[in-house]
Amino acid sequence: MAMRHGGQILVDQLKTQGVERVFSVPGESFLAALDGLHGSGIENIVCRQEGGAAMMAEAHAKVTGSPGVLFVTRGPGATNASSGLHVAMHDSTPMVAFVGQVPLAHRDRSAFQEVDYRAVFGPLVKWAAEVESTDRLPEYVARAFQVAQSGRPGPVVLALPEDILSAEADTPDLPAAVPVIQPVDPATARAALELLMAHERPMIVAGGPGWSEKAQADLQRLAEATGLPVAVTFRRQHYIDNAHPNYVGDLGVGSSPALLQRLRDADALLLLGTRMGDTATLGYTTLDPRKPSKTIIHVHPDPDELGRVHRPDMAIAARAPDMLAAMAWINDLKVHDRAETAAGHAALQAWRRPQQTPGDVKMERIVSWLSDHLDGRGIITNGAGNYAAFVHRYHRYRRYGGQVGATSGSMGYGLPAAIAAKLARPGETVVCYAGDGCFQMTLQELSTARQYGADVIVIVANNGRYGTIRAHQERQYPGRVSGTELWNPDYAALARAYGGTGHTVTATDQFPDAFREAEKGGLHIIELRLDRDMLTTTYALSDLPR
Repeated sequence: MAMRHGGQILVDQLKTQGVERVFSVPGESFLAALDGLHGSGIENIVCRQEGGAAMMAEAHAKVTGSPGVLFVTRGPGATNASSGLHVAMHDSTPMVAFVGQVPLAHRDRSAFQEVDYRAVFGPLVKWAAEVESTDRLPEYVARAFQVAQSGRPGPVVLALPEDILSAEADTPDLPAAVPVIQPVDPATARAALELLMAHERPMIVAGGPGWSEKAQADLQRLAEATGLPVAVTFRRQHYIDNAHPNYVGDLGVGSSPALLQRLRDADALLLLGTRMGDTATLGYTTLDPRKPSKTIIHVHPDPDELGRVHRPDMAIAARAPDMLAAMAWINDLKVHDRAETAAGHAALQAWRRPQQTPGDVKMERIVSWLSDHLDGRGIITNGAGNYAAFVHRYHRYRRYGGQVGATSGSMGYGLPAAIAAKLARPGETVVCYAGDGCFQMTLQELSTARQYGADVIVIVANNGRYGTIRAHQERQYPGRVSGTELWNPDYAALARAYGGTGHTVTATDQFPDAFREAEKGGLHIIELRLDRDMLTTTYALSDLPR
Protein backbone atom coordinates (compact mmCIF):
# COMPACT_ATOMS: atom_id res chain seq x y z
CA MET A 1 0.00 0.00 0.00
CA ALA A 2 1.19 3.51 -0.80
CA MET A 3 1.47 5.98 2.04
CA ARG A 4 -1.26 8.65 1.97
CA HIS A 5 -2.02 11.51 4.31
CA GLY A 6 -5.29 11.35 6.22
CA GLY A 7 -7.00 13.88 4.01
CA GLN A 8 -6.31 11.75 0.94
CA ILE A 9 -7.43 8.58 2.69
CA LEU A 10 -10.67 10.33 3.64
CA VAL A 11 -11.38 11.59 0.13
CA ASP A 12 -10.55 8.23 -1.45
CA GLN A 13 -13.07 6.65 0.89
CA LEU A 14 -15.67 9.23 -0.16
CA LYS A 15 -15.09 8.24 -3.77
CA THR A 16 -15.62 4.61 -2.80
CA GLN A 17 -18.95 5.64 -1.24
CA GLY A 18 -19.97 7.21 -4.56
CA VAL A 19 -19.82 10.84 -3.38
CA GLU A 20 -19.77 13.29 -6.28
CA ARG A 21 -20.41 16.62 -4.51
CA VAL A 22 -19.71 18.04 -1.06
CA PHE A 23 -20.62 21.34 0.58
CA SER A 24 -18.18 23.26 2.74
CA VAL A 25 -16.87 26.40 4.34
CA PRO A 26 -13.07 26.09 4.44
CA GLY A 27 -11.06 26.06 7.65
CA GLU A 28 -7.43 25.57 8.61
CA SER A 29 -8.39 22.57 10.72
CA PHE A 30 -9.03 20.38 7.67
CA LEU A 31 -6.51 21.62 5.11
CA ALA A 32 -5.40 18.06 4.40
CA ALA A 33 -8.96 17.12 3.43
CA LEU A 34 -9.12 20.14 1.11
CA ASP A 35 -5.84 18.94 -0.41
CA GLY A 36 -7.38 15.50 -0.89
CA LEU A 37 -10.36 17.01 -2.68
CA HIS A 38 -8.03 18.81 -5.13
CA GLY A 39 -8.22 16.97 -8.45
CA SER A 40 -10.35 14.21 -6.92
CA GLY A 41 -13.32 14.63 -9.25
CA ILE A 42 -15.54 15.42 -6.26
CA GLU A 43 -17.09 18.87 -6.64
CA ASN A 44 -16.64 21.08 -3.59
CA ILE A 45 -19.38 23.72 -3.29
CA VAL A 46 -17.85 26.45 -1.12
CA CYS A 47 -20.56 28.28 0.82
CA ARG A 48 -20.68 31.54 2.76
CA GLN A 49 -21.82 30.31 6.17
CA GLU A 50 -21.82 26.86 7.71
CA GLY A 51 -25.55 26.89 8.43
CA GLY A 52 -26.26 27.43 4.73
CA ALA A 53 -23.73 24.77 3.76
CA ALA A 54 -25.35 22.24 6.11
CA MET A 55 -28.80 23.00 4.72
CA MET A 56 -27.49 22.58 1.17
CA ALA A 57 -26.02 19.18 2.05
CA GLU A 58 -29.32 18.14 3.62
CA ALA A 59 -31.36 19.31 0.63
CA HIS A 60 -28.93 17.60 -1.76
CA ALA A 61 -29.74 14.32 -0.02
CA LYS A 62 -33.48 14.94 -0.37
CA VAL A 63 -33.21 15.69 -4.09
CA THR A 64 -30.74 12.95 -5.07
CA GLY A 65 -31.50 10.19 -2.56
CA SER A 66 -27.78 9.97 -1.70
CA PRO A 67 -26.29 11.11 1.62
CA GLY A 68 -25.37 14.78 1.80
CA VAL A 69 -21.74 15.47 2.72
CA LEU A 70 -20.55 18.51 4.63
CA PHE A 71 -17.12 19.85 5.65
CA VAL A 72 -16.85 22.59 8.29
CA THR A 73 -14.14 23.78 10.59
CA ARG A 74 -13.94 23.41 14.35
CA GLY A 75 -15.67 25.51 17.00
CA PRO A 76 -17.74 28.30 15.42
CA GLY A 77 -17.93 26.45 12.11
CA ALA A 78 -19.33 23.35 13.75
CA THR A 79 -21.85 25.19 15.89
CA ASN A 80 -23.00 27.26 12.91
CA ALA A 81 -23.66 24.00 11.06
CA SER A 82 -25.87 22.64 13.84
CA SER A 83 -28.98 24.22 12.32
CA GLY A 84 -28.69 22.07 9.20
CA LEU A 85 -27.92 18.98 11.27
CA HIS A 86 -31.10 19.61 13.24
CA VAL A 87 -33.04 19.73 9.96
CA ALA A 88 -31.50 16.42 8.86
CA MET A 89 -32.34 14.69 12.13
CA HIS A 90 -35.95 15.82 12.24
CA ASP A 91 -36.45 15.18 8.52
CA SER A 92 -34.76 11.74 8.67
CA THR A 93 -32.28 12.77 5.97
CA PRO A 94 -29.03 10.81 5.48
CA MET A 95 -26.06 13.13 5.92
CA VAL A 96 -22.40 12.89 6.94
CA ALA A 97 -20.72 15.96 8.43
CA PHE A 98 -16.93 16.13 8.76
CA VAL A 99 -15.86 18.64 11.39
CA GLY A 100 -12.32 19.88 11.98
CA GLN A 101 -10.85 19.43 15.44
CA VAL A 102 -7.82 20.59 17.39
CA PRO A 103 -4.79 18.27 17.24
CA LEU A 104 -4.98 15.25 19.53
CA ALA A 105 -1.86 16.52 21.28
CA HIS A 106 -3.79 19.64 22.39
CA ARG A 107 -7.04 17.98 23.39
CA ASP A 108 -8.66 18.66 26.79
CA ARG A 109 -6.70 21.91 27.27
CA SER A 110 -9.50 24.17 26.03
CA ALA A 111 -7.32 24.84 23.00
CA PHE A 112 -8.30 27.39 20.35
CA GLN A 113 -11.83 26.51 19.11
CA GLU A 114 -11.81 23.14 20.89
CA VAL A 115 -15.22 21.47 21.31
CA ASP A 116 -16.22 18.09 22.69
CA TYR A 117 -18.21 17.01 19.64
CA ARG A 118 -19.50 13.80 21.16
CA ALA A 119 -21.08 15.80 23.98
CA VAL A 120 -22.34 18.66 21.81
CA PHE A 121 -23.73 16.70 18.87
CA GLY A 122 -24.53 13.38 20.54
CA PRO A 123 -28.16 14.29 21.36
CA LEU A 124 -28.64 16.12 18.03
CA VAL A 125 -27.59 13.47 15.49
CA LYS A 126 -27.67 9.70 15.03
CA TRP A 127 -23.99 9.21 15.85
CA ALA A 128 -21.15 11.54 16.77
CA ALA A 129 -17.57 10.28 16.92
CA GLU A 130 -13.97 11.47 16.75
CA VAL A 131 -11.27 9.72 14.70
CA GLU A 132 -8.18 9.15 16.82
CA SER A 133 -6.00 7.14 14.42
CA THR A 134 -5.19 7.90 10.79
CA ASP A 135 -5.27 4.26 9.73
CA ARG A 136 -8.86 3.93 11.04
CA LEU A 137 -10.26 6.68 8.79
CA PRO A 138 -11.74 4.20 6.26
CA GLU A 139 -13.45 2.31 9.09
CA TYR A 140 -15.03 5.44 10.53
CA VAL A 141 -16.12 6.80 7.15
CA ALA A 142 -17.68 3.49 6.11
CA ARG A 143 -19.53 3.25 9.41
CA ALA A 144 -20.72 6.85 9.12
CA PHE A 145 -22.35 6.16 5.76
CA GLN A 146 -23.79 2.92 7.09
CA VAL A 147 -25.39 4.59 10.11
CA ALA A 148 -26.64 7.58 8.12
CA GLN A 149 -28.59 5.35 5.72
CA SER A 150 -29.79 2.45 7.87
CA GLY A 151 -33.00 2.25 9.89
CA ARG A 152 -34.38 5.74 10.27
CA PRO A 153 -31.90 7.75 8.17
CA GLY A 154 -30.24 10.79 9.69
CA PRO A 155 -27.07 12.82 10.16
CA VAL A 156 -23.70 11.62 11.47
CA VAL A 157 -20.87 13.84 12.72
CA LEU A 158 -17.22 12.79 12.47
CA ALA A 159 -14.66 15.02 14.17
CA LEU A 160 -11.26 15.06 12.46
CA PRO A 161 -8.27 16.15 14.58
CA GLU A 162 -5.87 18.21 12.52
CA ASP A 163 -2.88 15.94 13.15
CA ILE A 164 -4.88 12.82 12.25
CA LEU A 165 -5.63 14.32 8.83
CA SER A 166 -2.05 15.47 8.17
CA ALA A 167 -0.37 12.21 9.31
CA GLU A 168 0.35 9.44 6.80
CA ALA A 169 -0.67 5.78 6.82
CA ASP A 170 -0.81 2.85 4.43
CA THR A 171 -4.29 1.67 5.40
CA PRO A 172 -6.49 0.05 2.70
CA ASP A 173 -9.84 1.43 1.57
CA LEU A 174 -13.04 -0.31 2.61
CA PRO A 175 -16.02 -1.16 0.38
CA ALA A 176 -19.02 1.14 0.13
CA ALA A 177 -21.58 0.91 2.91
CA VAL A 178 -24.64 -1.23 2.23
CA PRO A 179 -27.63 0.03 4.25
CA VAL A 180 -29.45 -2.58 6.32
CA ILE A 181 -32.94 -2.97 4.88
CA GLN A 182 -35.59 -5.17 6.46
CA PRO A 183 -37.39 -7.12 3.70
CA VAL A 184 -41.17 -7.08 3.52
CA ASP A 185 -43.03 -10.34 3.95
CA PRO A 186 -45.89 -10.46 1.39
CA ALA A 187 -48.07 -12.24 3.94
CA THR A 188 -47.52 -9.42 6.42
CA ALA A 189 -48.42 -6.85 3.76
CA ARG A 190 -51.67 -8.70 3.03
CA ALA A 191 -52.52 -9.07 6.71
CA ALA A 192 -51.97 -5.35 7.28
CA LEU A 193 -54.19 -4.42 4.37
CA GLU A 194 -56.91 -6.88 5.41
CA LEU A 195 -56.90 -5.40 8.92
CA LEU A 196 -57.19 -1.87 7.51
CA MET A 197 -60.00 -2.73 5.11
CA ALA A 198 -62.02 -4.46 7.83
CA HIS A 199 -62.88 -1.04 9.26
CA GLU A 200 -65.60 1.43 8.28
CA ARG A 201 -63.54 4.63 8.10
CA PRO A 202 -59.96 3.66 7.21
CA MET A 203 -57.38 6.12 5.95
CA ILE A 204 -53.79 6.10 4.64
CA VAL A 205 -51.27 8.68 5.89
CA ALA A 206 -47.93 8.83 4.05
CA GLY A 207 -44.72 10.55 5.12
CA GLY A 208 -41.21 9.93 6.34
CA PRO A 209 -37.98 9.30 4.41
CA GLY A 210 -36.83 7.26 1.44
CA TRP A 211 -39.58 7.91 -1.10
CA SER A 212 -39.22 7.83 -4.88
CA GLU A 213 -41.16 8.16 -8.12
CA LYS A 214 -41.93 4.44 -7.93
CA ALA A 215 -43.21 4.80 -4.36
CA GLN A 216 -45.52 7.59 -5.50
CA ALA A 217 -46.85 5.40 -8.30
CA ASP A 218 -47.35 2.47 -5.91
CA LEU A 219 -49.20 4.68 -3.43
CA GLN A 220 -51.55 5.88 -6.14
CA ARG A 221 -52.07 2.32 -7.38
CA LEU A 222 -52.93 1.17 -3.84
CA ALA A 223 -55.36 4.07 -3.41
CA GLU A 224 -57.09 3.23 -6.69
CA ALA A 225 -57.36 -0.48 -5.89
CA THR A 226 -58.77 0.05 -2.40
CA GLY A 227 -60.67 3.31 -2.85
CA LEU A 228 -59.04 4.64 0.31
CA PRO A 229 -58.44 8.33 1.05
CA VAL A 230 -54.77 9.35 1.24
CA ALA A 231 -53.32 12.19 3.29
CA VAL A 232 -49.67 13.18 3.58
CA THR A 233 -47.77 14.77 6.44
CA PHE A 234 -46.08 18.15 6.74
CA ARG A 235 -44.07 19.11 3.65
CA ARG A 236 -44.45 15.69 2.05
CA GLN A 237 -47.12 16.82 -0.42
CA HIS A 238 -45.16 15.59 -3.42
CA TYR A 239 -45.57 11.95 -2.31
CA ILE A 240 -48.81 11.80 -4.32
CA ASP A 241 -50.17 13.67 -7.32
CA ASN A 242 -52.27 16.36 -5.63
CA ALA A 243 -54.82 16.08 -8.43
CA HIS A 244 -55.38 12.39 -7.69
CA PRO A 245 -59.04 11.70 -6.80
CA ASN A 246 -58.03 9.84 -3.61
CA TYR A 247 -55.89 12.66 -2.25
CA VAL A 248 -57.56 14.46 0.66
CA GLY A 249 -54.82 16.87 1.78
CA ASP A 250 -51.75 17.45 3.93
CA LEU A 251 -51.53 17.31 7.70
CA GLY A 252 -49.43 20.34 8.49
CA VAL A 253 -49.66 24.08 9.09
CA GLY A 254 -52.94 25.45 7.78
CA SER A 255 -54.52 22.06 7.08
CA SER A 256 -58.08 21.82 5.83
CA PRO A 257 -60.56 21.65 8.74
CA ALA A 258 -62.36 18.88 6.85
CA LEU A 259 -59.16 16.83 6.76
CA LEU A 260 -58.51 17.34 10.46
CA GLN A 261 -62.04 16.13 11.20
CA ARG A 262 -61.52 13.15 8.90
CA LEU A 263 -58.43 12.20 10.90
CA ARG A 264 -60.40 12.48 14.15
CA ASP A 265 -63.21 10.33 12.76
CA ALA A 266 -61.05 7.64 11.16
CA ASP A 267 -61.31 4.26 12.90
CA ALA A 268 -58.15 2.82 11.30
CA LEU A 269 -54.92 4.37 10.02
CA LEU A 270 -52.18 2.95 7.83
CA LEU A 271 -49.17 5.10 8.72
CA LEU A 272 -46.55 4.75 5.99
CA GLY A 273 -43.14 6.03 7.08
CA THR A 274 -44.47 8.93 9.14
CA ARG A 275 -43.93 9.33 12.89
CA MET A 276 -47.19 11.34 13.23
CA GLY A 277 -45.69 14.06 15.39
CA ASP A 278 -47.26 17.19 16.83
CA THR A 279 -47.44 19.08 13.52
CA ALA A 280 -49.32 16.28 11.77
CA THR A 281 -51.73 15.89 14.68
CA LEU A 282 -52.32 19.55 15.62
CA GLY A 283 -50.40 19.21 18.86
CA TYR A 284 -51.52 15.59 19.39
CA THR A 285 -55.16 16.67 19.52
CA THR A 286 -56.43 14.89 16.39
CA LEU A 287 -54.52 11.74 17.36
CA ASP A 288 -53.86 11.64 21.09
CA PRO A 289 -51.30 8.98 22.14
CA ARG A 290 -52.73 9.03 25.69
CA LYS A 291 -56.19 8.04 24.48
CA PRO A 292 -55.97 5.33 21.80
CA SER A 293 -59.20 5.45 19.83
CA LYS A 294 -58.46 3.79 16.51
CA THR A 295 -56.60 0.88 14.98
CA ILE A 296 -53.10 1.88 13.94
CA ILE A 297 -50.95 -0.06 11.47
CA HIS A 298 -47.55 1.57 11.60
CA VAL A 299 -44.85 0.99 8.98
CA HIS A 300 -41.47 2.56 9.76
CA PRO A 301 -37.86 1.52 8.97
CA ASP A 302 -36.68 1.96 12.56
CA PRO A 303 -38.15 -0.52 15.07
CA ASP A 304 -37.35 1.92 17.89
CA GLU A 305 -39.88 4.39 16.43
CA LEU A 306 -42.71 1.83 16.48
CA GLY A 307 -44.63 2.40 19.70
CA ARG A 308 -42.46 5.33 20.74
CA VAL A 309 -45.40 7.77 20.67
CA HIS A 310 -48.49 6.07 19.24
CA ARG A 311 -49.19 2.49 20.26
CA PRO A 312 -49.71 0.44 17.06
CA ASP A 313 -52.03 -2.52 16.77
CA MET A 314 -49.71 -3.81 14.06
CA ALA A 315 -46.07 -2.68 13.93
CA ILE A 316 -44.00 -3.38 10.84
CA ALA A 317 -40.29 -2.51 10.72
CA ALA A 318 -39.82 -1.79 7.03
CA ARG A 319 -39.33 1.07 4.62
CA ALA A 320 -42.62 2.56 3.50
CA PRO A 321 -41.78 2.31 -0.23
CA ASP A 322 -41.01 -1.41 0.17
CA MET A 323 -44.30 -1.99 1.95
CA LEU A 324 -46.12 -0.10 -0.79
CA ALA A 325 -44.45 -2.22 -3.45
CA ALA A 326 -45.86 -5.31 -1.73
CA MET A 327 -49.33 -3.82 -1.14
CA ALA A 328 -49.89 -2.09 -4.47
CA TRP A 329 -50.77 -5.26 -6.35
CA ILE A 330 -53.21 -6.66 -3.76
CA ASN A 331 -56.53 -5.82 -5.39
CA ASP A 332 -58.85 -8.63 -4.31
CA LEU A 333 -60.00 -7.05 -1.03
CA LYS A 334 -63.11 -5.13 -0.08
CA VAL A 335 -63.19 -1.69 -1.73
CA HIS A 336 -63.80 1.38 0.42
CA ASP A 337 -66.70 3.68 -0.39
CA ARG A 338 -65.33 5.66 -3.34
CA ALA A 339 -68.05 8.29 -3.00
CA GLU A 340 -66.90 9.04 0.53
CA THR A 341 -63.30 9.39 -0.66
CA ALA A 342 -64.46 11.60 -3.53
CA ALA A 343 -66.18 13.83 -0.98
CA GLY A 344 -62.87 14.18 0.83
CA HIS A 345 -61.13 15.22 -2.38
CA ALA A 346 -63.93 17.67 -3.17
CA ALA A 347 -63.55 19.22 0.28
CA LEU A 348 -59.86 19.70 -0.45
CA GLN A 349 -60.63 21.38 -3.76
CA ALA A 350 -63.00 23.76 -2.01
CA TRP A 351 -60.32 24.54 0.58
CA ARG A 352 -57.93 25.42 -2.23
CA ARG A 353 -60.14 28.06 -3.76
CA PRO A 354 -58.29 31.33 -3.05
CA GLN A 355 -59.65 33.24 -0.08
CA GLN A 356 -59.41 37.02 -0.19
CA THR A 357 -56.67 38.63 1.92
CA PRO A 358 -56.00 42.35 2.62
CA GLY A 359 -53.78 44.50 0.41
CA ASP A 360 -52.96 45.04 -3.25
CA VAL A 361 -50.71 41.94 -3.47
CA LYS A 362 -52.76 38.79 -2.97
CA MET A 363 -50.42 35.97 -2.14
CA GLU A 364 -53.16 33.37 -2.45
CA ARG A 365 -53.66 34.39 -6.10
CA ILE A 366 -49.92 34.49 -6.79
CA VAL A 367 -49.31 30.98 -5.44
CA SER A 368 -52.37 29.65 -7.29
CA TRP A 369 -51.23 31.28 -10.55
CA LEU A 370 -47.73 29.87 -10.22
CA SER A 371 -49.09 26.42 -9.42
CA ASP A 372 -51.23 26.47 -12.56
CA HIS A 373 -48.40 27.95 -14.63
CA LEU A 374 -45.89 25.27 -13.63
CA ASP A 375 -48.48 22.44 -13.54
CA GLY A 376 -46.12 20.02 -11.85
CA ARG A 377 -42.92 21.31 -13.43
CA GLY A 378 -40.05 22.55 -11.34
CA ILE A 379 -38.98 22.26 -7.72
CA ILE A 380 -40.46 24.41 -4.95
CA THR A 381 -38.47 25.09 -1.76
CA ASN A 382 -39.32 27.11 1.32
CA GLY A 383 -38.23 27.83 4.84
CA ALA A 384 -40.51 28.74 7.74
CA GLY A 385 -43.08 31.45 8.32
CA ASN A 386 -46.77 32.16 7.80
CA TYR A 387 -46.12 32.77 4.09
CA ALA A 388 -45.47 29.02 3.80
CA ALA A 389 -49.08 28.26 4.75
CA PHE A 390 -50.10 29.83 1.41
CA VAL A 391 -47.69 27.52 -0.40
CA HIS A 392 -49.03 24.46 1.43
CA ARG A 393 -52.62 25.39 0.73
CA TYR A 394 -52.53 26.64 -2.84
CA HIS A 395 -49.64 24.96 -4.63
CA ARG A 396 -50.44 21.60 -6.26
CA TYR A 397 -47.56 19.13 -6.47
CA ARG A 398 -47.94 16.65 -9.29
CA ARG A 399 -44.78 14.53 -9.18
CA TYR A 400 -42.32 13.20 -6.66
CA GLY A 401 -39.35 15.51 -6.09
CA GLY A 402 -41.24 18.73 -6.70
CA GLN A 403 -41.11 19.86 -3.06
CA VAL A 404 -38.10 20.45 -0.79
CA GLY A 405 -38.99 21.79 2.64
CA ALA A 406 -37.75 21.33 6.20
CA THR A 407 -40.24 19.51 8.41
CA SER A 408 -38.27 20.89 11.35
CA GLY A 409 -39.62 24.34 10.46
CA SER A 410 -36.19 25.91 10.06
CA MET A 411 -36.10 29.53 8.93
CA GLY A 412 -33.54 30.32 6.26
CA TYR A 413 -33.82 26.87 4.67
CA GLY A 414 -35.45 27.81 1.37
CA LEU A 415 -32.52 29.51 -0.40
CA PRO A 416 -29.80 26.95 0.45
CA ALA A 417 -32.23 24.17 -0.47
CA ALA A 418 -32.99 25.84 -3.79
CA ILE A 419 -29.29 26.18 -4.62
CA ALA A 420 -28.64 22.51 -3.84
CA ALA A 421 -31.68 21.47 -5.87
CA LYS A 422 -30.59 23.55 -8.88
CA LEU A 423 -27.07 22.13 -8.77
CA ALA A 424 -28.46 18.60 -8.63
CA ARG A 425 -31.17 19.21 -11.26
CA PRO A 426 -29.84 22.03 -13.48
CA GLY A 427 -32.58 21.56 -16.08
CA GLU A 428 -35.39 22.23 -13.58
CA THR A 429 -37.01 25.54 -12.76
CA VAL A 430 -36.27 25.97 -9.05
CA VAL A 431 -38.38 28.42 -7.06
CA CYS A 432 -37.69 29.41 -3.47
CA TYR A 433 -40.46 30.94 -1.38
CA ALA A 434 -39.13 32.90 1.60
CA GLY A 435 -40.44 35.43 4.06
CA ASP A 436 -38.45 38.61 4.65
CA GLY A 437 -37.28 37.33 8.04
CA CYS A 438 -36.64 33.83 6.68
CA PHE A 439 -34.68 35.04 3.64
CA GLN A 440 -32.39 37.36 5.58
CA MET A 441 -31.06 34.45 7.63
CA THR A 442 -29.21 32.91 4.66
CA LEU A 443 -29.32 35.47 1.84
CA GLN A 444 -25.50 35.59 1.76
CA GLU A 445 -25.74 32.26 -0.09
CA LEU A 446 -26.82 34.24 -3.14
CA SER A 447 -23.07 34.59 -3.62
CA THR A 448 -22.75 30.79 -3.65
CA ALA A 449 -25.55 30.58 -6.19
CA ARG A 450 -23.81 33.03 -8.49
CA GLN A 451 -20.41 31.37 -8.13
CA TYR A 452 -21.71 27.96 -9.20
CA GLY A 453 -24.35 29.06 -11.69
CA ALA A 454 -27.36 28.01 -9.63
CA ASP A 455 -29.94 30.25 -11.29
CA VAL A 456 -32.79 30.08 -8.80
CA ILE A 457 -35.90 32.26 -8.56
CA VAL A 458 -36.54 33.64 -5.09
CA ILE A 459 -39.99 34.96 -4.18
CA VAL A 460 -39.74 37.08 -1.03
CA ALA A 461 -42.96 37.62 0.92
CA ASN A 462 -42.20 40.94 2.56
CA ASN A 463 -44.58 42.07 5.30
CA GLY A 464 -41.95 43.80 7.43
CA ARG A 465 -42.22 41.47 10.41
CA TYR A 466 -41.71 38.01 11.80
CA GLY A 467 -45.27 37.08 10.87
CA THR A 468 -45.72 33.77 12.68
CA ILE A 469 -44.30 35.09 15.94
CA ARG A 470 -46.39 38.24 15.60
CA ALA A 471 -49.52 36.12 15.19
CA HIS A 472 -48.76 34.23 18.39
CA GLN A 473 -47.94 37.52 20.09
CA GLU A 474 -51.30 39.03 19.10
CA ARG A 475 -53.06 35.96 20.44
CA GLN A 476 -51.28 35.86 23.80
CA TYR A 477 -50.43 39.54 24.37
CA PRO A 478 -52.75 41.55 22.08
CA GLY A 479 -51.67 45.08 21.27
CA ARG A 480 -48.25 44.68 22.89
CA VAL A 481 -45.85 44.48 19.93
CA SER A 482 -42.34 43.52 21.00
CA GLY A 483 -39.44 42.16 19.02
CA THR A 484 -41.29 41.23 15.83
CA GLU A 485 -40.79 44.24 13.51
CA LEU A 486 -38.26 44.13 10.64
CA TRP A 487 -36.42 46.60 8.41
CA ASN A 488 -35.86 45.32 4.88
CA PRO A 489 -33.42 46.12 2.08
CA ASP A 490 -34.46 46.83 -1.49
CA TYR A 491 -34.54 43.23 -2.70
CA ALA A 492 -34.49 44.09 -6.41
CA ALA A 493 -31.34 46.15 -5.80
CA LEU A 494 -29.91 43.28 -3.76
CA ALA A 495 -30.44 40.94 -6.69
CA ARG A 496 -28.52 43.32 -8.94
CA ALA A 497 -25.72 43.56 -6.38
CA TYR A 498 -25.30 39.79 -6.66
CA GLY A 499 -25.28 39.91 -10.44
CA GLY A 500 -28.90 38.93 -10.88
CA THR A 501 -32.13 40.70 -11.71
CA GLY A 502 -35.15 41.56 -9.64
CA HIS A 503 -38.70 42.84 -9.57
CA THR A 504 -40.71 44.58 -6.90
CA VAL A 505 -44.37 43.56 -7.08
CA THR A 506 -46.83 46.07 -5.60
CA ALA A 507 -49.95 44.71 -7.32
CA THR A 508 -50.98 41.11 -7.97
CA ASP A 509 -51.28 41.46 -11.74
CA GLN A 510 -47.59 42.44 -11.96
CA PHE A 511 -46.44 39.00 -10.86
CA PRO A 512 -47.00 36.90 -14.02
CA ASP A 513 -44.80 39.16 -16.17
CA ALA A 514 -42.13 39.25 -13.45
CA PHE A 515 -42.06 35.48 -13.21
CA ARG A 516 -41.97 34.96 -16.97
CA GLU A 517 -38.99 37.31 -17.09
CA ALA A 518 -37.30 35.33 -14.31
CA GLU A 519 -37.83 32.08 -16.23
CA LYS A 520 -35.59 33.36 -19.01
CA GLY A 521 -32.58 32.56 -16.84
CA GLY A 522 -30.20 34.00 -14.30
CA LEU A 523 -30.49 34.59 -10.59
CA HIS A 524 -33.72 36.42 -9.87
CA ILE A 525 -35.52 37.88 -6.84
CA ILE A 526 -39.20 38.83 -6.92
CA GLU A 527 -40.21 40.87 -3.89
CA LEU A 528 -43.89 40.83 -2.94
CA ARG A 529 -44.82 43.98 -1.03
CA LEU A 530 -47.56 42.56 1.19
CA ASP A 531 -50.05 44.22 3.46
CA ARG A 532 -48.45 44.25 6.90
CA ASP A 533 -51.39 42.50 8.52
CA MET A 534 -52.10 39.98 5.78
CA LEU A 535 -50.01 37.06 7.02
CA THR A 536 -51.24 37.34 10.60
CA THR A 537 -54.95 37.48 9.80
CA THR A 538 -55.36 34.82 7.09
CA TYR A 539 -55.48 31.66 9.16
CA ALA A 540 -57.13 30.85 12.44
CA LEU A 541 -54.57 31.24 15.18
CA SER A 542 -55.48 27.80 16.51
CA ASP A 543 -54.01 26.33 13.32
CA LEU A 544 -50.60 27.96 13.74
CA PRO A 545 -47.63 25.94 15.02
CA ARG A 546 -47.00 26.55 18.70
